[in-house]
Amino acid sequence: MSAYAYSDAPARPGWITRTLNWLDERGPLSWIVVMVGSFIFAGPLGLVVLGFILITGRFGRGCRAARERHQARFGACGPRMHFHARRMTGNAAFDTYKAETLARLEREQDDFEAFLRRLREARDKAEFDQYMDERARAAAAPADETELDDEGGAPSPERTDPPRPGAY
Repeated sequence: MSAYAYSDAPARPGWITRTLNWLDERGPLSWIVVMVGSFIFAGPLGLVVLGFILITGRFGRGCRAARERHQARFGACGPRMHFHARRMTGNAAFDTYKAETLARLEREQDDFEAFLRRLREARDKAEFDQYMDERARAAAAPADETELDDEGGAPSPERTDPPRPGAY
């Protein structure tokens, strides 16, 4: 027999450890509330709390715990399913095929983006050419439509429509 006795009862942590665990269970938002509250009531204490949070990595731990809970609930599926396309599988033939396919897809994506860029440039050029044609027609229209008098060169009173906006 040993001089040490084995006890089934776990040691009860102190109030500080229980408080930290309680805040960790509620996530990073609880730490933000504690930090803001400590800044409001005692400024230097807020800096101490901020330093404690950064040194102990409390934000990362809460995010990690939330991610683990999410994965435990939904498995690998979900909004943040991680897929590593560049990871080698060990099968040389498949890895070669995968590398060639990914390279081909990247080339096709680059070609498609270049096509879209040329398409946008052509549309912009067509719109600009149409604008310049309309502007040239508007500038030429008043000179054609105005009929000058024989005496003074003033326009005849037959023209009643107001000039178009933007016409010079």
